[in-house]
Amino acid sequence: MLLDIQDLKVAFRMGEGRRAEAVKGVSFGIEENATVALVGESGSGKSVTAMSVLNLLPSNAERSGSIRWQGRDLLRASTAELQAMRGKDIACVFQDPMSSLNPVIDIAHQLCEPLSTHMGLSRRQARVRAEELLNEVGIPEPKRRLASYPHEMSGGQQQRVMIAMALACGPKLLIADEPTTALDVTIQRQILELLGKLKTSHRMSLLFISHDLALVGEIADRVVVMRHGVIREQGPVQAIFEAPQDDYTKALLACRPSLGGNPARLLVIDDHMAAARGEAAAARADAAAKAADAPVVLEARGLGKSFWLREGVFGRREFKAVQNVNFKLRRGYTLGVVGESGSGKTTMGLALLRLHEADRGPETGEVIFDGRDLLRLAPAERQLMRRRIQIVFQNPYASLNPRFTIGQALLEPMVIHGIGADTAEREQRARALLEKVGLDGSAFGKYPHEFSGGQRQRVAIARCLTLNPEVLVLDEAVSALDVSVQAQVLNLLKDLQDEFGMAYVFISHDLAVVRFISDEVLVMKDGAVVEQASAAQILAAPREEYTKRLLAAIPRGYRAAA
Repeated sequence: MLLDIQDLKVAFRMGEGRRAEAVKGVSFGIEENATVALVGESGSGKSVTAMSVLNLLPSNAERSGSIRWQGRDLLRASTAELQAMRGKDIACVFQDPMSSLNPVIDIAHQLCEPLSTHMGLSRRQARVRAEELLNEVGIPEPKRRLASYPHEMSGGQQQRVMIAMALACGPKLLIADEPTTALDVTIQRQILELLGKLKTSHRMSLLFISHDLALVGEIADRVVVMRHGVIREQGPVQAIFEAPQDDYTKALLACRPSLGGNPARLLVIDDHMAAARGEAAAARADAAAKAADAPVVLEARGLGKSFWLREGVFGRREFKAVQNVNFKLRRGYTLGVVGESGSGKTTMGLALLRLHEADRGPETGEVIFDGRDLLRLAPAERQLMRRRIQIVFQNPYASLNPRFTIGQALLEPMVIHGIGADTAEREQRARALLEKVGLDGSAFGKYPHEFSGGQRQRVAIARCLTLNPEVLVLDEAVSALDVSVQAQVLNLLKDLQDEFGMAYVFISHDLAVVRFISDEVLVMKDGAVVEQASAAQILAAPREEYTKRLLAAIPRGYRAAA
């Protein structure tokens, strides 16, 4: 046994004698050359469990039990001993590479540091090895890329650099904590295949942490399912997928949208657990029928967006990020926009609201809303129109002011746009909207950091609703959420659409999610629309090779060998 964890408990001191128990007696092992997946929702304790191995936890953490590395108990190891092991025997790859890579140091120095520290290589030897590592993880032109800075690389390339750094000293165990969550499906597929290939070639073990069972089904040998700090079920991947024993495991497998036919609503974890206990799930209203002759609320005609790029000392050239996009969006309908990172889908969404700085490059075409072209409005008119078209971004924490309470965040747009007669009326409306998105009244006085990612996204949606918008642009609004919270937010969006008749532009790289929520789909590549049809038609009979490739990259869970 390479790593043996027995009865691990982790608690955090919270002050005033309070303690929060995050892990409550977890036991599992990792064999040599094996892949074990830790799976569960946000807050299940899976990352805390993994970070306990090398004690990469805050100073207020308390650990007990045993973590044996090749027979040696790491809970009794000194800080110096753990530092000698980090990167050399056990390495880590985290979810967000940009927060792990130093933005002001080039890739060469960041790769060479562990090689010099742990392997004793000279500066020249380390640089040669760094180039070899970049080549091994599939970075094109590795010699040139050594001089690059993190911001000059795509998200997938940044993650490959992080994997190269983790492999630099030939570790026996690689801990990968949600390494593909923020990546589009094709890059996610590439990273999964890369990890599988490197595991074999380096003869190392892999602890893979994820909230998505479908994803881990394609890479793991064993699966450990966690919830609320305890293990609900563990076993070989085939047994977990073909005959899950625990109701929570069954719920995790069932709550993700599928590429086939979807119900009007997704059942969430609590629904599945209630059904398993023989209780009736909460009553759900059926989706309202959509009128085929509903009025068009937003129309794009030949929409394009370019950016000026520097060329030489004084020159510049035009980069066309979005080209000739055309669509009509009816009241109460959803337009799905899919594509890889860099396909232009987010740029297109921002161009609809004219949120790009005008001096960075020209916009072409027309965006017709209420009979007027949004691209030609004067600034004062555009401000009034933005009240009726709102946007929800991928990261709700970045779009909520951390110094504002939730109540202040909801009241601010109403004050700016003159909604409500006085503060009391605005506060009443804000509290009603919080209830509408599934948050109770106590949320009004709390701050963003006191909420989970899913709850913050609900707050962001409530803030948009304060202005009674007719169109909502959702830019990867559920991509960073775990599958159960994602199901809750998708159901909420459908309910709000049925109640208020809003139209959505839903931007995502997840075709299964787009299939569930969208009526029509645009597939974008290199700034252009390569395919456009109904959601069912796109998925059942895609015409373009690019669309077929996106579909093929979607994780489908464990599939037994034929």
